[in-house]
Amino acid sequence: MAASQFVSPPEVAPHVSGAAIDLTLADGDGEEVDMGTPIDTSPQDSQGACYFAAANISPAARQHRTILATALTCAGLVNYPTEWWHWPYGDRYWALTTGREHAIFGPMLRSPVVESPVWRRS
Repeated sequence: MAASQFVSPPEVAPHVSGAAIDLTLADGDGEEVDMGTPIDTSPQDSQGACYFAAANISPAARQHRTILATALTCAGLVNYPTEWWHWPYGDRYWALTTGREHAIFGPMLRSPVVESPVWRRS
């Protein structure tokens, strides 16, 4: 049950379908830079600073978010605005925000397993 707080059901989950990624920036030493909040911070815990366009973050965090957004939007990803770290490509939200008719990624319909014949040498 606790997992459902962090993972969407497979039929709608962009991460498990390969259609979204959570990203931050790091400096040359591999240390994460100030993004205003850690990844996965809730709106309640961050007073809304987890929203991409939050006003209550430092100028450095704003600059880092802008760098992240510039790189990822140039690659075709879009930001899910309630989480500065969440960047979809090909899911339903991406299709909606980019004006596409439908998503690229989504759930697969299960089909029965077809067993292949066993070939025997005589």
